[in-house]
Amino acid sequence: MLLEVSEIQVHYGKIAALRGVSLQVDTGEIVALIGANGAGKTTTLKTISGLRPLSGGRIVFDGRDISRMPGHLRVVAGIGQAPEGRGIFPGMTVQENLLMGSYARKRGSEKILAEVYELFPRLAERKTQAGGTMSGGEQQMLAIGRALMGQPKVLLLDEPSMGLAPILVNQIFDIIAEINTRGTTVLLVEQNATQALRLADRAYVLETGRVVKAAPADQLLTDPDVQAAYLGGDLDTRAQDTRPTTS
Repeated sequence: MLLEVSEIQVHYGKIAALRGVSLQVDTGEIVALIGANGAGKTTTLKTISGLRPLSGGRIVFDGRDISRMPGHLRVVAGIGQAPEGRGIFPGMTVQENLLMGSYARKRGSEKILAEVYELFPRLAERKTQAGGTMSGGEQQMLAIGRALMGQPKVLLLDEPSMGLAPILVNQIFDIIAEINTRGTTVLLVEQNATQALRLADRAYVLETGRVVKAAPADQLLTDPDVQAAYLGGDLDTRAQDTRPTTS
């Protein structure tokens, strides 16, 4: 198992944000976390990447206990994150933003940069443009590309479709599928539960800081409780592929 999260607890002051969350992500999988706003999805990702300290529980990554490991060392170990809100450096160029993602790599950044530009041709076209002048979809590509510059074993994606037009949402999900096909494991937090479940191999449902359901993603697509709470009621998924077509 690549990533094992066991009964983690996280507090913001006296408020419990996570109340014993456990999940697993195996090498090569896409695993989705779905749930309402405030359920603890983003906090889970931040805790895995080291941005939030544990109050209890344990995180094991690639066979190593990283529960107390500083965040920058988790990047070196192989955990990359594209955060909610993208978090790009608006005054820096596209290429400068991307190179910031390889700060922990001593060598090989040129090869990785070429691979990112292959995956995101739009970024290659605009490598000298300031990140803050790009569209929302382009900034999301930049955030994902920057995370890939660290050559992560697992990529944490937090709300990659947020604020994007439907056509761009489909494009971003196609890119995520391609990233996974190229060998990167993905842990995805996504408010668009239908898209996330069609993309993922497995999924967890979070409510008020706890995992309340865990199952193969196609099973959750047809789960009546999940449909009612997150998928807008009845959803005919039998004619739908569980993964988008990759380009």
